Amino acid sequence: MYRFLLTPRWWGINVFALLAIPFCIFMGSWQLGRFEDRVDTHHQQEDRSARAKAAAARPLESLLPVGQSTSGRQASARGRYDTAHQLLVPDRTLGDKGERQGFYVLTLLRTDGGKALPVVRGWLPGDANDRADRAKVPAPPRGEVTVQGALQASENEGTDGVHAGGGLPAGQLGMISAASLVNIVPYQIYDAWITLGDAPAPLRAVPPAAAEGSGLDLKAFQNLGYTGEWFVFAGFVVFMWFRLCRREAETARDAALGILPETTPARERDGEDAEHHGVTASRPHGRADAPTGT
Repeated sequence: MYRFLLTPRWWGINVFALLAIPFCIFMGSWQLGRFEDRVDTHHQQEDRSARAKAAAARPLESLLPVGQSTSGRQASARGRYDTAHQLLVPDRTLGDKGERQGFYVLTLLRTDGGKALPVVRGWLPGDANDRADRAKVPAPPRGEVTVQGALQASENEGTDGVHAGGGLPAGQLGMISAASLVNIVPYQIYDAWITLGDAPAPLRAVPPAAAEGSGLDLKAFQNLGYTGEWFVFAGFVVFMWFRLCRREAETARDAALGILPETTPARERDGEDAEHHGVTASRPHGRADAPTGT
C-alpha cells in the first residue's frame, strides 16, 4: 500500500521534508540561543551597573571607547563649562517617572585636553519651548570644575526620544551625539557623554541607560517570537507530510478495491448528457444531414 513512497514524485516530497525539518529546528534553536544570550547579557549589565555605582570614578580617557563593558561606569573629567552653549534636549522622560514629559539640560565641558564632553546636568519637567520652564534651568558653575557621572554612548536614531529629523529651535538638541554637535560648536566633541549622579536643584538626575543590545528590549522578544515561528514551521511540515501520505494511501486502497470515484463529476456528466439528447432530438428521425456541397 505504501509503495507509492518510492515513486519519483514522493522522492521529491520526502527529500524536501527531510531537509526542511532539521533546517527549521536549527533556525529555531539559533533564535532561542540569541534570546538566551540577551537575557544573560541583561543580567550581566545589571551586575555591572550595581558595581559601577559603588566603584570609584575613573578618568574619562581610560574608559573610551564606550562599549558594553564601560557603559554606565563612573567617569570623571576636569575642565570648564561652556556657558555659551548650554542646550536643552526636549521630549524626554525619566525611567521612573512614567510618561511625564520634560527635557534634559546639557552643557559642554571643555576639558584640559581640548575636546568637549557633553554633560547632562539633569532633567526638568515641562516644555523646552516654554519660557517659564526654561527660566527654571540653573546656570552652570563658572571656573574650573571636576565632574563625575555615568558614562553613556552617543545616541542614534533608534534611541527612544531622539529627534533625528531636525527642525528644532535654536538652543535645543534632538540627539546627544558628536555628530549632532559638530555643527553647533567650533571644537571637537567626545563620542560619549555623561549624566551627573548629583544634579543641582531643581534638576533631577537622569539615570544611565543600559548599553545597546544588552537589555531585554524589543529585539530580544523578536528573537523569542522567531523561535516559535521556526518550530511551528517544522511541525507544519511534519503535519503536511503525514496528511499527504494518508490521502495517497487511502487513494491506493480504494483503487485496489475498485471503488475509486469517477474522474468526471456527476453534475458535469448530467449536463453533457442533456446537451447530447437535445441535439439528437432536434434532428428528424431517419434522415441524415444533407451534404453542404453544390
